[in-house]
Amino acid sequence: MSSPEPTIAADPGHPVANGGSNKTGNGTIPNGSNKTGSNGSIPNGSKKTESNGTTVPNGKKSSSPTAASISGALHKDLITRGVYKSNPLGTSTFVGLRALDPLLQFGLLGGSGLSWGESILSRLGIPAIPFIDHALTTTPDIDISSTILFPSSPSLSPTSLGGLLGLPTPRLIIFLMATGSSLKQIFWLLYTSREEFTPSAAITVSAYNTLVNSLASLLLIAIPTSASLAPSRISIPLPVVGTFTLPLPMAIGSALYISGMSIETASEVHRKKFKDKPKNKGEVCTTGLWSKARHINYAGYTLWRTGYALAAGGWIAGGLVAAWHVWGFAYRSIGLMDEYMSGRYKEKWEAYKKDVRWKLVPGIY
Repeated sequence: MSSPEPTIAADPGHPVANGGSNKTGNGTIPNGSNKTGSNGSIPNGSKKTESNGTTVPNGKKSSSPTAASISGALHKDLITRGVYKSNPLGTSTFVGLRALDPLLQFGLLGGSGLSWGESILSRLGIPAIPFIDHALTTTPDIDISSTILFPSSPSLSPTSLGGLLGLPTPRLIIFLMATGSSLKQIFWLLYTSREEFTPSAAITVSAYNTLVNSLASLLLIAIPTSASLAPSRISIPLPVVGTFTLPLPMAIGSALYISGMSIETASEVHRKKFKDKPKNKGEVCTTGLWSKARHINYAGYTLWRTGYALAAGGWIAGGLVAAWHVWGFAYRSIGLMDEYMSGRYKEKWEAYKKDVRWKLVPGIY
């Protein structure tokens, strides 16, 4: 998910497209080169780095762009590629900020009697769906069904799906998506990530995710944009609790969200298990979902972000978010990662590219 475009760098769920680098204990770039000093020179005085990132040994310009390409990729990325060490301050900052996000979304969605979202929309002159109307099957004042017909079981009240949270079903769905995104990203940093995550990266990533999630919460409760007011419905039978009728954007968005989360998490866990085996040191992970597309975790991230936006703001919001992420990955992140991986794995990466032609979406791109 440098000083990156938030769409790309802001999700810590996709720090490495595939493979990663061998561990280094001193924080230097793990290709055998020395770390560049603050004055742009190599400490041993035999090399220096030009402003364009080209390494010049003994005053001569390097004929190979590989080092410059990798350096450029590293400095444009939030993740310090190839630097394998923990950063307690960065980790604690990220975990703390991401853990706070669901609490903010809960307030924006009107939980516990809070009405932060409605207050913000009111100041912007945008009409909001009253909390009580989202907890009923119809909203006579705007003559549109609230789109969530609650369980057919008469023993369940309109807000019972929210349990102790007390949220109507549309708001509960979006709240659960916010919570899921936080838990997934915390899991990524504490378990699947191997590279350093600095405090500045933690703040940038957290701020972006909180901003996007907050916009989704506001889209849901705003009358002009809410997916919960979509006229198209789909009935979903659930065991024990009965049948739910959901607006089509929320149903499809939920499916995309679950699918994307599953793809991104499964691919990253598989890669971690692959890299943890000593025999795979220096190898590119080409099995599992990585045999389908070279940046399959990016595809998973795009899916769940699209589903989140679709479930909150409907077709337009979902389409814009999908286009934004596909553009960002296709024209920025994938190129940067390809440069890095080509420099690190050389012929192994080139062979992988020949074997797995799809970059992002199997069979499409």
